[in-house]
Amino acid sequence: MTLQDELLDRLGEPGVEQVAGMLGADPARARDVVRSMTGVIVGGLARNTQHPDGAEALRSALEDHVDADPFNGDVASLTRDGHSILGHVLGGQGTEQAAAWLARHAGVDTGAVMKLLPLIAPMVMSLLADRAAALDMDARDVADDLVREGAAVPDELSEPLDRLLTSIFGGAVPPLGGLWPGGGRGALERGRGRSNSDL
Repeated sequence: MTLQDELLDRLGEPGVEQVAGMLGADPARARDVVRSMTGVIVGGLARNTQHPDGAEALRSALEDHVDADPFNGDVASLTRDGHSILGHVLGGQGTEQAAAWLARHAGVDTGAVMKLLPLIAPMVMSLLADRAAALDMDARDVADDLVREGAAVPDELSEPLDRLLTSIFGGAVPPLGGLWPGGGRGALERGRGRSNSDL
C-alpha cells in the first residue's frame, strides 16, 4: 500500500468529508487533492534524500514522528508542525509554489490549499516514520522507499509533479542533507526560500 493509500485509509470518510469542506469541493476531488499533496511531499522528501547526508538527516528526523497520531491531533499544533516540515522539505517559497500548483491542478482555492497542506505533511511523516520503524529501515532504505513511492504516482500526475519539483529544486541534488536539522545549507537556501524552524 502506498503512502497515499495509507493516508486516505487513515482519514476515512469523515476525514475526507472534512477535507472536502475545507476545499469547498466534493469528496472525490478532495481525495485527488490529498493524493496530489502526498505526492508533492513525498517527492520533496525524495529529492532531499538523493544525497546520503540528506537520507541520514531525514532518518534521524523520523524518530521524532514515530507513534505520533496526527490524525487525531490538535489542529493548531498540527499546523505548526506541518509548516516546520514543509519548510524543511520545500522551503518557504517552494511551499507557496507547490500550493499554487496544487490549487491550479485541482481547481480549488489556493488559500484553502495553504491551510490543508500543513495538516497533511505531519500525516505523511508519521506514516513514513512508522513504516521505517516497523521494517527497521536505515537511511538508504528510507531513500529507496521514497523512490518507490514516487514511481507509484499515477501517470497523469507524475510528469507535472516532476516539473514542479524541478522548478522548486532547480534540478539539483540537494547537498549536505537538504533542509533537515544538522544537515548543512540545503538546496533551497540558494535563492529558493527557506525556513529557519526545526522539526
